[in-house]
Amino acid sequence: MSDRLGPPLETPLFGRVALIGLGLIGSSIARACQHRHLAGTIVAIDQDPATVARVTALGIADRATTDVAEGVRDADLVVLCVPVGACAAVAEAMKGSLKPGAIVSDVGSVKASVIAQVQPHLPEGVAFVPAHPVAGTEYSGPDAGFATLFLKRWCILTPPEGTDEDAVERMRAFWSALGSDVEVMTAQHHDLVLAITSHVPHLIAYNIVGTAADLETVTQSEVIKFSAGGFRDFTRIAASDPTMWRDVFLHNKEAVLEMLGRLNEDIALLARAIRWGEGDKLHDLFTRTRAIRRGIISEGQETPEPDFGRRRDGQ
Repeated sequence: MSDRLGPPLETPLFGRVALIGLGLIGSSIARACQHRHLAGTIVAIDQDPATVARVTALGIADRATTDVAEGVRDADLVVLCVPVGACAAVAEAMKGSLKPGAIVSDVGSVKASVIAQVQPHLPEGVAFVPAHPVAGTEYSGPDAGFATLFLKRWCILTPPEGTDEDAVERMRAFWSALGSDVEVMTAQHHDLVLAITSHVPHLIAYNIVGTAADLETVTQSEVIKFSAGGFRDFTRIAASDPTMWRDVFLHNKEAVLEMLGRLNEDIALLARAIRWGEGDKLHDLFTRTRAIRRGIISEGQETPEPDFGRRRDGQ
């Protein structure tokens, strides 16, 4: 598979696409839409005037505004790229301006809560196809986006029961054109899977980095100076957008708490094995987890090359 997006389409998939929230994900969608000509017109909507000004300066949208209602008017596709906790307010603000036949989607990493927040506000004739592109970096803002962010990454669609199949297929085509592999599942299943593959790992990273910073016997300078690869990986995750992740945990609390309960039980067993010198149990666990890493690499979700934070090519 190529490491580049495909060529521009002769005919765009949507006449007018409105993106609400121009952070990492929203600005990456805008750039990819431009690159592949997926929209006749791209409208960027953000409540922050500074972000609107920056989007205009970057030239990644045909029009930029702070007015949600005006921005979504006549849009064929509206994508909410805002923190999960803001979805209800945005849906309320735009409901009177959505045209019949429009598709509304989002990019949140929690799906059941988003459906509950957005769907009641949508008028008859507007389809809702929630989406979660499983891609990102620790950076945020319109300057952080890049067109290939979604290339070779999964995008999960969670259409509510009864959603128009044509709308689902159009969103499948949209994300495929952005370079993603597309999977469809229920919102509840999505939230449980993502709790263990994404949400709990982020929570662990935030906790470990916070604990290291709070240790009175280790100065912050020593934590930074002697950080090994494992700790550096945690700090990268812990640098993710705090507003977004606060909302993720509050809006997927049941699944996250279930996974944390299981994790606490497993940690207790691990502590017992260390305390009593049960090396065979430790070796068996580490062997199984090593196989998981190899599976992720074989799925193309990571490269096998080691990265110990060293500069390459003499840079």
